[in-house]
Amino acid sequence: MPHRFLPILPFALALALGTPASAQETGPGLAGPYLAARTAIIDGNHRAAAIYFENALAADPGNPMLIGNAMFVNAALGQWGRASDIADMLPEGDQTQEIVYLVRMVQGLGAGDLVGARAAIEAGQGAGPFIDDLALGWIYLGEGDMRRATETFEAAAVEGGLADMAHVHLALARAAVGDFEGADAILSGQEFGPVAQSERTVRAHAEILVQLDRRADALALLDRFTSSVPDPALLSLQAEIEALETTPPYSFITTPQEGLAEVFYTIARALGAEGASSTRSLLYTRAAHGIDPGHTEALLYAGRLLFESGQYSLAADAFAEVPPGDPQYIEAQLGRGEAYLEDDRGTAAVSTLRELAGAYGTFATVQASLGDALRRTDQCDAAIEAYTAALDLVDITQSRYWVLYFTRGICHEQMGDDVASEADFRQALVLNPEQPQVLNNLGYSLVERRRNLDEALGMIERAVALRPDSGYIVDSLGWVFYRLGRFEEAVAPMERAIELLPNDPIVNDHLGDVYWMVGRQREARFQWERALSFDPTEEDADRIRRKLDIGLDRVLEEEGGVGEGQ
Repeated sequence: MPHRFLPILPFALALALGTPASAQETGPGLAGPYLAARTAIIDGNHRAAAIYFENALAADPGNPMLIGNAMFVNAALGQWGRASDIADMLPEGDQTQEIVYLVRMVQGLGAGDLVGARAAIEAGQGAGPFIDDLALGWIYLGEGDMRRATETFEAAAVEGGLADMAHVHLALARAAVGDFEGADAILSGQEFGPVAQSERTVRAHAEILVQLDRRADALALLDRFTSSVPDPALLSLQAEIEALETTPPYSFITTPQEGLAEVFYTIARALGAEGASSTRSLLYTRAAHGIDPGHTEALLYAGRLLFESGQYSLAADAFAEVPPGDPQYIEAQLGRGEAYLEDDRGTAAVSTLRELAGAYGTFATVQASLGDALRRTDQCDAAIEAYTAALDLVDITQSRYWVLYFTRGICHEQMGDDVASEADFRQALVLNPEQPQVLNNLGYSLVERRRNLDEALGMIERAVALRPDSGYIVDSLGWVFYRLGRFEEAVAPMERAIELLPNDPIVNDHLGDVYWMVGRQREARFQWERALSFDPTEEDADRIRRKLDIGLDRVLEEEGGVGEGQ
């Protein structure tokens, strides 16, 4: 499918590779901001790029490449008004006209100008082949010509691999004009065969079933989906449908403008699912929100794309735009908290998630996310309370909840409660017996406490078989051999762990200890020196320096252990 969405790609490449001919001619007034902007756009930092490109434009106002770049990054930020103003600076016939067409189409559709959008598409100045095909279907619906709209969607469905998408839009168009039976026929798979389910299609279908007085079917549909994907918005919809006394008006997509926004969102998700350019996905999902400010799912997806590209501050800003009371609010706040954590803003993350738990504390995902934030900010006592609250809200016999026991067990371990930690790890294994992280952590903790070493070895060997390329797990295998006094057997897994994690201070330290015990003392000292170069904790660093001064044997004697490591 990627070849269907060519218009933006050449321009996106120009952003990273192009250099305006006038950069050297204009001197540092242009060169500095341009080079800074170029670096920012390669890094994906659209906010910084927008500032730098506009500074460059101030130095060289008529430069087409700078105009195109500034327009592009403003669109990527969802600042379509500013992008449109910049678009007006670009000369007609310039090679970057494709992005101009997109900007003008989004601005026009946001203002409800279906006539202008149709004229642009017919003139070959739309947003791209398949987007234009689906968009025309909604434009014809807006003109009151449902027959032609249907023909347009059906014609789009003929395109190889795109039938499912076009059929979904036909179903949504039918629902928008009140043909709920026809919409259900498509979404239930009766008319064209099975339709891929997503949060959007499930929500739309559930609302359609309610309109058909089939609330039980709507609830069953939602239950099937949320049993494997506990989406907070769909869980809220379930509760709303269960509490209904009368049938509310259908509200999923009711206008051509909303349908057109859904077109851009659909394409953005399709590109993302195929691993295509995240830049194009971001542009299209920003376009969806620009056309329909109520399309908060588009904001959510923009936040996810920014998060995945490492733009955590911008991701948090996108998530924060979803207003309280919106069906996507809970998920947006969860994303915002995660973005803050990745941006090293732990206090903001905990504050955001505590506030969310105060309003939506009956959602297990909210309590679990709060627990994760507290754990990652070294507040394990409070994290244990949050994880316990989450466990109290779920069916703890379901295997997917192993992770709650596992993370709570990590906190118990960090708090020094080995009994509670082991109990949680073992319960996680009851729910997911072959989970390599749990096998490794429980095995490693038993090794460190010198308990059940044979059982620990068995667990870690199973973990290595499941994850042979995990340096930490392979390190654990070497370390349990070390603890058992089987030093020669420890060498191979420890050397493999170093291949996988060459810059980890603990793994280097462990390999040094193993080398020392097999008589390879020069190599041991080399590994300890390497471990010191990788910023170990101060406590570990002091111990490594002591080993370098007097040797491992003397250190172990001082600590009261013979033939044992840390």
